[in-house]
Amino acid sequence: MKSKDIKFLIIVIVIISSVLLSISCTKEKPKKTKYVDLSISISNDALGDPKLPEITYINHKQGAETMKKYFKGLEPEKHLPDGNGWAVEWVKLNTHHGTHLDAPYHYSPFMNRATKQEKAWTIDQIPLEWCFGNLVVLDFSKKPDGYLLTKNDIKKKLKQMTYMLKKGDIVTIHTSAAEHWGKADYFNKGCGVSKEATLYILSHGINVVGTDAWSWDAPFKYTNGKWKKSIEEGKPNGKMIWEGHFAGIEKAYCHMEKLTNLDKVPSLGAKIYCFPIKIEGASGGWIRAIAEIEE
Repeated sequence: MKSKDIKFLIIVIVIISSVLLSISCTKEKPKKTKYVDLSISISNDALGDPKLPEITYINHKQGAETMKKYFKGLEPEKHLPDGNGWAVEWVKLNTHHGTHLDAPYHYSPFMNRATKQEKAWTIDQIPLEWCFGNLVVLDFSKKPDGYLLTKNDIKKKLKQMTYMLKKGDIVTIHTSAAEHWGKADYFNKGCGVSKEATLYILSHGINVVGTDAWSWDAPFKYTNGKWKKSIEEGKPNGKMIWEGHFAGIEKAYCHMEKLTNLDKVPSLGAKIYCFPIKIEGASGGWIRAIAEIEE
């Protein structure tokens, strides 16, 4: 081999070695993924709803007795492991108990009136692609109970975060209500979201929002106070009632209620999954909302 060829070969080897070294140095370390549960538990004794769920627990011994109906001659203590059968629960609850997703049908028989009015979707008709996306947490936990968030509140908070909402983001509101879950006063805690603020959020291509309060709207206690005052003044103002929900008449959207642990996730950078249980023709469905964080 000529010396010129040897020099060329050496140069090629040096270049390849440099490239390989560069790749090995810049190769990202494997990211760790953390999951945060954003859902409350459904239970018999968690106060906060006007009417509590009813869960009847069938234990293993009771389950063994039930199995005798299906297997003639069965003697649980003799034929089953430790005399135990299956455990089962009977549950009686509302589709809006626990952490859940409201469908447009919850707000009205119609949706998208601002563009082309159509029949409102029920929970089994919600597009699956709506139910996962980038999580945005807006912290309004310092706002007083009953406060109604305005469009300017949302704009100001996003400016503080130096963030512009993007199509498909899932925007959640962290309120003071979360720390009261399971207590009798939960129903009256936290701030709500006005119609104008809701529509402002939706105008950015947002389909799903959520709150850790009992309702997307302000607690009824405070809205009712304003309503009574308008009646006394002889100027009944129905527009203040359930206004955040009724925004869904103009623009279809879903919202999650009774979330938790929003203070345990970053305001930006996480993903959220919130698929509802498929209940035919229902106005809402329970979800197991989960945040995914890459560390």
